Amino acid sequence: MSTTIRARTGTDGEPAPVTGRLASLARTLVNRRGIAMLLVALVAVAAAVIGADAESKLSSGGYTPTSAESLQADRLLADRFHAGAPNLVLVATADGDLDSAAEAGRSLTEQVATTPDVVYAQSYWTTGDPTLRSPDGRTGLVLVRLGGDENHAEHLAKDLVPTLVGRHGPLDVKATGTAQVNAEANEQSAKDLTGAELIAAPITLLILLATFGSLVAAALPAVLGVVSVLGTYAVLRLLASVTSVSVFSLNITTALGFGLAVDYSLFVVTRYREELGAGRGTTEAIAASLRSAGRTVLFSALTVVLSLAALLVFPIYFLRSLAYAGIVVVVLAAASSLLVLPPLLALIGHRIDRWDVFAPLRRRLPGARSGGRGGVWHRLAVTVMRRPALIGGTVAVVLLALALPFVQARFALMDDRVLPRGSASQVASDTIRSEFHGAQTSPVVVVLPDTDPGNGQLADYAQRLSALPGTVRVDAATGTYAQGAPAAPPGPGAAAFSGSGGTWLSVVSDREASSAEGESYAKAVRAVHAPGRALVGGDAATQVDTKSSLSGRLPWAAAIIAVSMLVLLFLFSGSVVIPFQQLLLNMLSLTASFGAMVYVFQDGHLKWLVGDFVHTGQLEVTVPILMFCVAFGLSMDYSVFLLSRIREEYLATGDNTRAVAFGMERTGRLITAAALIVATVLGALATSGLSILKLLGAGLALAVLVDATLVRGLLVPAAMRLLGRANWWAPAPLKRLHARIGLTED
Repeated sequence: MSTTIRARTGTDGEPAPVTGRLASLARTLVNRRGIAMLLVALVAVAAAVIGADAESKLSSGGYTPTSAESLQADRLLADRFHAGAPNLVLVATADGDLDSAAEAGRSLTEQVATTPDVVYAQSYWTTGDPTLRSPDGRTGLVLVRLGGDENHAEHLAKDLVPTLVGRHGPLDVKATGTAQVNAEANEQSAKDLTGAELIAAPITLLILLATFGSLVAAALPAVLGVVSVLGTYAVLRLLASVTSVSVFSLNITTALGFGLAVDYSLFVVTRYREELGAGRGTTEAIAASLRSAGRTVLFSALTVVLSLAALLVFPIYFLRSLAYAGIVVVVLAAASSLLVLPPLLALIGHRIDRWDVFAPLRRRLPGARSGGRGGVWHRLAVTVMRRPALIGGTVAVVLLALALPFVQARFALMDDRVLPRGSASQVASDTIRSEFHGAQTSPVVVVLPDTDPGNGQLADYAQRLSALPGTVRVDAATGTYAQGAPAAPPGPGAAAFSGSGGTWLSVVSDREASSAEGESYAKAVRAVHAPGRALVGGDAATQVDTKSSLSGRLPWAAAIIAVSMLVLLFLFSGSVVIPFQQLLLNMLSLTASFGAMVYVFQDGHLKWLVGDFVHTGQLEVTVPILMFCVAFGLSMDYSVFLLSRIREEYLATGDNTRAVAFGMERTGRLITAAALIVATVLGALATSGLSILKLLGAGLALAVLVDATLVRGLLVPAAMRLLGRANWWAPAPLKRLHARIGLTED
């Protein structure tokens, strides 16, 4: 089989002009390339201006469903009682005994309490609460509630904390809490973004050079990648003006947009070079490239868009904002490949192969002159198809075995341990975990919006809550309770538990809020019969609500992905067998990543592969969902590129085995290069100091590499050889339907 593509020829022996809407679009862009390039430059400049302050407009948090009971409780606490769980905690260590630093401690507490937008500040020195004093008597806590939503609290912490940490007379002060952790995470995220780009950019260029040889050809995808990044910043800035967008979307979507823009342009440029080799002129080569590779790019982008759209079923804006941004970025990457590349290719013309820096090396490689039939991917496909059951079965078993650790997965929400080991907030929180088990830094709060504080049943309810295993004490308007009995009468602070209607209770537990025990405790609190409508909030209850909401929507997300992919692959291939086959193979491509998530990030094995981080024995609950949707879309993306060339050959020859070998030879090198680029760009996130980005980057990179090697290189040819002509089967009514509405090049 010759490596020169077969093209229809005209009467003069030259390849016949191609037809179709994409071909017409290409000719229009080529004929007006000056105007097109001017518009591209103007759009790029506008995107750079619009997106310049994107980072400052992004939001923190967003992990809790807006309808969650815990969130309703927190809102009522803020609105009716001007209270709530502390979201800023100061850890003050004295040079000697805390009591000897009482003046400095009270002064520090008063300084915080009188700051605008601070709801309350209380400490060991102002309340005498022994749970706010460490067992050795040298460290005390200042509990602070910053007003406003998560974003306002974060910005307030960013301004306030620098004036509080450090020396205050005999006290050395550190800060932690949700607001401060968010502030440090956002700062770290911005720092990591720059570092990841510095790592990914040169490696990507080297991969492009190795793939194309030509500096000119390699530069084109890189240019498209830069345009995509500029567009991504603009998209995030515009989205942030109409909805809340997670700060982590900046790292994730820029990596995704850059990687896909490079991938899509890689396939178009490769097809353009093939068309030139087939004897077409510049304009017709561009038209033919967009007609074939451009169609595949459109379809591939659609698969990624639909996979990301599944995130929209989850009612938390962290995932929804990533879906919105990701969808627009994928569309932008595809559009730049279809609209920007044609005029660029027209300007370059036959100079596409200039400055082939690897030409001397490539001429010395085995098989350099052997043509398509002797290529490494052709030989691999032939080898696999000789023993498809043995090779395919072995690979499937290995991948399933790699997924086994995921059976032991445990999930939690992000806390301070997402930060790099040794960061100020993380160190302060470690001190609280080890020395302040009974402190009310993360209490379960119970809001009774319709219960009068004078209700005679309130005291009985508080006593029953205090009798729950794990309860340290319950503070209420009627006093303090412990071990099922009254422990102290109402004190000066009892009035804080009453407001404009209703009352609330603070239930302090020795269970860590982010642990499974903390979740069980929050459920136990909810199970206790209350004297009226009760809303249970706090960190542990929030984790329960979030996990419940996510698990309830998972079947819908999976259904959206499965049904949309089955329909699209049918429209693309005309087969009812290939869609199910590819769905199963794409699932297998994710197994290693999900197993590695648990083995490395939950259990802490092989941490040196991704750099040090604080492993908690749990995984951030939203990451597997996000990873699944993104990785599945990317896997289907590569499926489409491979199937497009296999189908092209099968329609021409009717030989399934030959078509598979042809498709592997045509796309194997490109899919490998594309996967290496995407894995590099996404894998660069693993250099982040934030464990959530480290986990996502490493997991996505592994999924892409497994898909491009084990799945596309071994499982696909094995499965397609075993099924033979049955790959392309469809019942007669569906064949007629595909003939009418199928996605064709015309």
